[in-house]
Amino acid sequence: MTNIEIILLILSVIEIILLILVLLFFFRLKKSEKFVANLQKKQEDFIQKLSFSSEMEKEFLNTFTTRQEELIELEKILSKKTKELKKLILKAEQFTNSPLFVKQIILMGHKAGESIESLAKTFNLTQEEVELILEHSK
Repeated sequence: MTNIEIILLILSVIEIILLILVLLFFFRLKKSEKFVANLQKKQEDFIQKLSFSSEMEKEFLNTFTTRQEELIELEKILSKKTKELKKLILKAEQFTNSPLFVKQIILMGHKAGESIESLAKTFNLTQEEVELILEHSK
């Protein structure tokens, strides 16, 4: 073997090694491209999920705000009704504490057969006061 043949053989081996290296490089490049494409797909999916989550959050906040406004309105209505009921209770207490009302109830109770003693206990009066009311009504 001559020097030229040895050089050609060495160059041929180097070319084969380079060819193998180029093929390995392209295979790794393809693998990297697939990996990058997969990452991009996952990133797009993640962005879609974030977008959906953001929309849901906006909807939740809008609904929450609406519910808060409704609750405030209901609180106002409830407060108004509470004031009205307190006024009615006060009027009812004033009416039931009036002497005329007590007199009418005692008379009706006596006509219904209630004893003077039970009427006196019911209205926190003495028996003499109940008898006096009954005598004045005759």
